[in-house]
Amino acid sequence: MPTTRFAPSPTGYLHLGHAYSALFAARAAGTGGRYILRIEDIDRARCRPEFTASILEDLAWLGLRWEQPVRRQSEHMDDYAKALAQLDAMGLIYPCFCTRADIAREIAQSGAAPHGPDGPVYTGICRRLSADEAAGHQDAGTAFALRLRMDAAAARAGPLFWRDAEAGEVRARPEMFGDVVLARKDTPASYHLAVTVDDSLQGITLVTRGNDLFAATHIHRLLQALLGLPTPGYHHHRLQVGESGERLAKRDRAATLRSLREAGRTPSEVRAIVGF
Repeated sequence: MPTTRFAPSPTGYLHLGHAYSALFAARAAGTGGRYILRIEDIDRARCRPEFTASILEDLAWLGLRWEQPVRRQSEHMDDYAKALAQLDAMGLIYPCFCTRADIAREIAQSGAAPHGPDGPVYTGICRRLSADEAAGHQDAGTAFALRLRMDAAAARAGPLFWRDAEAGEVRARPEMFGDVVLARKDTPASYHLAVTVDDSLQGITLVTRGNDLFAATHIHRLLQALLGLPTPGYHHHRLQVGESGERLAKRDRAATLRSLREAGRTPSEVRAIVGF
């Protein structure tokens, strides 16, 4: 039987889109599977304890039950550091000292920066730094991120695939993202790295999530191969949208589970609204 998870970030109150995703994962686990809740709170600047408390309250109100204990990413930075060290030992990561302004200026000057799923692809400014130059920046206390040498990583991994319940077999094309960031000084692990490590450590066999994260799976499949981790199945589901067709977001307070509860809606009504 499958092991699934719902993994929200506590940066706001849950909305109807989260309810759909949480219920979808629970249904995918079935009566004999495992259903796991994970709190993805590595972004210390945006994540707040009150939102974590609200997530637990909202999901319990919906009638969901999950395995204990709940994994909080902020409590497991050593796991991500080990993965980074493994990639570093392969020579696949490098420090990047560029600010957003530096990158924007370089892109503007190049006039033809390629675009990936997340926008303009990093042009590799700091790839060209010598070891002494990089060390000099670090000794001076310059803030830096750790980026993946995408070309070398993809070459090392070779052709990769994953299977999605709706899209079928998909060939991984992580190179379209360029040299992705895997860690920053203020956030010691990126979403891509943390979710890949966590899914393996928690024994997730089926990743269910919105199709807005479909492209991210190209990166996750590459990291799985590099780190020697198993590849789960995937099911990227449709997103919940508002009345005008826009994707629901945390800033849309009218659609939060908290506001619906306060308005007197019942769990059964909310389940029905999102199709459960």
